[in-house]
Amino acid sequence: MDALNALAPEIGLAPACAVLRINRSRIYRQDSRRRCLLSLPLPPTARPPAPLALSASERAVLLEVLYSERFVDCAPRTVYAQLLDEGRYLGSVRTMYRLLAKQGHSRERRNQRVHPAYAKPELLAVKPNAVWSWDITKLKGPLKWSCYHLYVILDIFSRYVVGWMIAVREAAHLAEQLIADTLAKHNIAPGTLTLHADRGTSMRSKPVAALLVDLEVAKTHSRPHVSDDNPYSEAQFKTLKYRPEFPARFGCIEDARAHCQQFFQWYNGTHCHSGIGFMTPHSVHYGYAPALFEQRAQTLNSAFLINPKRFKGRAPQPPSLPTAVWINPPKQDTVT
Repeated sequence: MDALNALAPEIGLAPACAVLRINRSRIYRQDSRRRCLLSLPLPPTARPPAPLALSASERAVLLEVLYSERFVDCAPRTVYAQLLDEGRYLGSVRTMYRLLAKQGHSRERRNQRVHPAYAKPELLAVKPNAVWSWDITKLKGPLKWSCYHLYVILDIFSRYVVGWMIAVREAAHLAEQLIADTLAKHNIAPGTLTLHADRGTSMRSKPVAALLVDLEVAKTHSRPHVSDDNPYSEAQFKTLKYRPEFPARFGCIEDARAHCQQFFQWYNGTHCHSGIGFMTPHSVHYGYAPALFEQRAQTLNSAFLINPKRFKGRAPQPPSLPTAVWINPPKQDTVT
């Protein structure tokens, strides 16, 4: 570099770099970096006040109006409009926002209702009749805008439909009647059952809440607009409506009841549910699943003994039975 510094003033930088075989862009980068390191930052210059800005006294008057009892909960646009209606102009809307921002008060000024923080329901069932889930869905009637309401109560551990009803409307007293009859039908002991539902009007009604208190049944609700908080009822409705024989419309309420009667008999007694080891809800709910599991295991073991190579030397096992069913299992803290 000393040779370059001595030669460059005599013949120029480009010829000197060519003679010494030095990349000229490297010299430019080093020179630019050196100037940046040596240059001192300039102090910020004070911005002169705008010639049309409000004076200090005018700003004080405007802030006094904005913080007054009358306008303390109003947006600047509302203050601006009401003052104009009274024949007063103290400043533009943008000026009001600018003054409030300097005071740190440019956020929401109105008194608004604050919704409570809804807790995520975390429910665990390790046996039948521990947690039931219920919901209401609509079945299309014969005419446009006509429908029937299907009430269904489901055991989340066994997926067994413990009670259902079809009515022409959704009403709290109908839900109360269905819940009471279903609890009596299955002989549910007080203090042993949790009933989960979404936040529909019937689910949160006072008659249903009073009934559950009298029967000592705990109740939980989904968070607003979160369908995943009631997954088993939603999945059961999908199974109903995606069956090939499900009609586009029902001719009358008797047709809807007859169809659902056949469907729930199939769903409880014939449908092999993937979530419960491909057992039927009836077998899991009433305790027949362990014997069926052993029978399936023996069948698979016999097939393995006949031809072990087909199974690559490893005896197959039937799908495992459910031991615990969650609605929103808690997150496990990972230890790193």
